[in-house]
Amino acid sequence: MKATKTKAGIGILSTLITYVSLNSLFKAVNPDAFIWQDEDREESSWLATSHSWFDRKACRWLSLCGTAHFRRVRSRFGTHAESKQQSPFEVEEEDVDWTQPWTEGKTRPEDWTEDDRRVREIPDYVMEYAPLVHLYSGEQFWPCDIAEHLYHTTPQLNYTPVLPGWQHPNLTDLDELNQWERGRNVFLTSNDNVEGRPDWLEGQKNIPDVPPTDPSSEIGEAWADWDGRVDGELPEDSDGDFKSWYDVGEDSTRDQAGNRGSSEGPAHIPTETAEGEDFVLDDHPRKSGLSDELKHRRSQLAAPKRSVGGRSDAPAVLIVVDKGNDIIDAFWFYFYSFNLGNVVLNVRFGNHVGDWEHSMVRFHHGKPKAVYFSEHSFGDAYRYEAVEKIGKRPVIYSATGTHAMYATPGTHAYILPWGLLHDETDRGPLWDPALNSHSYTYDYLNDNLRPSNFTPNAPTEWFFFNGHWGDKFYPLSDSRQYRFAGQYHYVNGPLGPRFKNLGRRKVCGGSAKDPCNIRNWINEPKRLRRWQGSGEGEEAFEDDLSNVSRTTRDNK
Repeated sequence: MKATKTKAGIGILSTLITYVSLNSLFKAVNPDAFIWQDEDREESSWLATSHSWFDRKACRWLSLCGTAHFRRVRSRFGTHAESKQQSPFEVEEEDVDWTQPWTEGKTRPEDWTEDDRRVREIPDYVMEYAPLVHLYSGEQFWPCDIAEHLYHTTPQLNYTPVLPGWQHPNLTDLDELNQWERGRNVFLTSNDNVEGRPDWLEGQKNIPDVPPTDPSSEIGEAWADWDGRVDGELPEDSDGDFKSWYDVGEDSTRDQAGNRGSSEGPAHIPTETAEGEDFVLDDHPRKSGLSDELKHRRSQLAAPKRSVGGRSDAPAVLIVVDKGNDIIDAFWFYFYSFNLGNVVLNVRFGNHVGDWEHSMVRFHHGKPKAVYFSEHSFGDAYRYEAVEKIGKRPVIYSATGTHAMYATPGTHAYILPWGLLHDETDRGPLWDPALNSHSYTYDYLNDNLRPSNFTPNAPTEWFFFNGHWGDKFYPLSDSRQYRFAGQYHYVNGPLGPRFKNLGRRKVCGGSAKDPCNIRNWINEPKRLRRWQGSGEGEEAFEDDLSNVSRTTRDNK
């Protein structure tokens, strides 16, 4: 048996080496065909940072980069660093009220006209159907406040600071960073070594409170034995009604994902965001094997009695988009200061500082019709009737580390066959984002964000920052960085909510031309997504670039 395993291991390793070797040869002949992600565009300069000739050659020809930096995956990421000497420009965090920056917006509600109030009003039903989020019980990096995140970062143009260490950007002036190359290459870089797990990065203080149990509550049992299938016709939703809300809104460049121009004339608008790659549906069915075990583990999860969700000190962000014809998209954004990448064959890929996740509920005539769950740089959409609910409110499951959002607890394979790469969710702390949120309305055609009637003093400038909410991917010379088979241990931090396709015509996050499958059953079989690459997108010319860079906002 041992000999068989050894032969199998040698066979797999030989196959991988052959693959990456041929891949590297083709890449040398036609390098432009192998630009898979933004990081790859800087490969030459990235490779040059290594001081080892052997490392540079192994990386170029075998796609084994920074092998000396590799460390086996442990159950707990990083280590707590010893407390460092406090900067004279910093204050004790206990003395900082992180709620204060959220009240320093420049609008004056007392000056609003009736028209101003109308376009800022969020319907009550948006809160009535606000999602609840089950965070993972063993999570290492919890929700965070972007105001605190900004305090612990220094903006850098690539790897060069553009502000002195004592000058922290904040929610009311973050858009001023766009003066450097229109913000495209500005990265909010951690002042701490993230592998030292500073408290602000972990966010443990933001674990949702446990609300008291209400014996009189009519919330009822969790849907443990329900398979998510909607039998018969969907209530109050004829075929004609479905068509009236499925594909709505006007075409504009803002309907395309990743809408951000470069600083140098016509620019490629990538269809992927910095969290990872774009993926398209594959025609091959999901394989058996390990994935069967993953499904078995999902089925063993207990479903206890439910209570309402708890409050987190980390605020969510609600952005409501009026699509016209009484169609409303309610985007809920959840921020984490660190994304812990997933593990494949005991190798961790895809760590990054800063992590924006979101869900969206589409309403028609005040009724919820569909719910979208973001998963890495893709996602899934379901009919409202199909998803699990507590009362009327959809339930979301946040994956450990990556914080990808799913409709069920358990394990969720993606990209690779046999469940080699998967997310894991469970019924951990239940977070009610509606208890602490800052809300806005957004005119996607004119790129105009307005604080809502719920939080009229909320600042808007942070939204218009065009850069990345985390570090630039670390150089090869950095002991924390490596890359195997084209996948980096650390990647670029993500873009903000403005680049999450808020003007999407369909519930799914792709372009208007992409199909959007809205499932009627949460356990409906899915096909593995495969990598599409970054070559898909549109060209943005000067008029698009000026629109993207414009920071119009309503300051009446």
